[in-house]
Amino acid sequence: MTRRWMHWVPAAVVPVLVGVTGLIGAATAGAAIDLPDKSAEQVLAMVADCTVTALSGTVEQSSALGLPALPAGVGAGASGAGGALDLLTGSHTARVYLDGPTNVRVQVLEQLAERDVVRHASDVWTYDSSDGTVTHLSIPAAPVGTHVTVPGEVPTPAEVAGRFLTAIDPSTQVTVGGDTRVAGRTAYDLVLTPRAEDTLIGSVSIAVDSETGLPLRVQVLARGATKPAFTVGFTALSLVTPPAALFDFTPPAGATIHQQTLPERAAKPASPSPTGTVSGSFASAPTTSGSGWSTVVRLPAGALPNAITTSPLLGELTHAVTGGRALTTSLVSVLLAPDGTVLVGAVPVSRLEAVAAGR
Repeated sequence: MTRRWMHWVPAAVVPVLVGVTGLIGAATAGAAIDLPDKSAEQVLAMVADCTVTALSGTVEQSSALGLPALPAGVGAGASGAGGALDLLTGSHTARVYLDGPTNVRVQVLEQLAERDVVRHASDVWTYDSSDGTVTHLSIPAAPVGTHVTVPGEVPTPAEVAGRFLTAIDPSTQVTVGGDTRVAGRTAYDLVLTPRAEDTLIGSVSIAVDSETGLPLRVQVLARGATKPAFTVGFTALSLVTPPAALFDFTPPAGATIHQQTLPERAAKPASPSPTGTVSGSFASAPTTSGSGWSTVVRLPAGALPNAITTSPLLGELTHAVTGGRALTTSLVSVLLAPDGTVLVGAVPVSRLEAVAAGR
């Protein structure tokens, strides 16, 4: 999985691929805002220079991707396809606590249950109150500056924004919209607009804190739409370092504890060819076609969990096309080919079919 591939996986589809919850926020009403004018380059520099490493806050997520409602009995806390799709429908609320890259606590609040992810140094704990299960794993030390993704970790607005900002290239128009307010803090509205005609994404709006440069909210609009299809952001935020005790976790009495281990890191893949494919023994690694907002990612057979690919829900939520079965949303399309490969992109299904056919 190359860094470029991660950069160009649309933020709205990440939860489908890795089971990560997306989060949303709304601006706080208040007096008119009149911040000092800044250019897009200056706002981008603010984000790059942001030094915020500790915070606590409430994050809300909402998705309106045009997916049908889940069948009765498939809801919060479900596993497999139901669980992944639940993260992309409706609204979700979480409390987020950060103190540096290795102290993280996320509490996803559901109507009748709570799911917790706690990372303290190399220890990661997850807890689901609905069934009383606890999972523990240890993460090996990583080089300084390396971000290690914690299974089940909820991305902050800054992480979602980073997926778009690090991928800015000539196919993106970058402008500054009107001043706004998020979680009680004033912010610049950095707007990324694709120049590509074949992408489903109309624009990405990133609210950047006017004092710290911290991304406070990300909104993604489908092409031609006036309301966001996906939003992630803070509704409450404090930049005071959270108490250290928040990152200590003790399994509740009577909880069932499962020990897990991370798979060994595979050998370094061969260098990609000019066409985007990977040569050598890593020919089955994810590959990309196209560039910028029109990028299509091809995942090898077996890349998605069996619980998703074999779920009866897949048949209900996908429809037959020439190249296999397709799942379509307002922001992203997914094509499941007969050979088990999966193609994903913020493009129409017809573009995925063309890539699958080698056109």
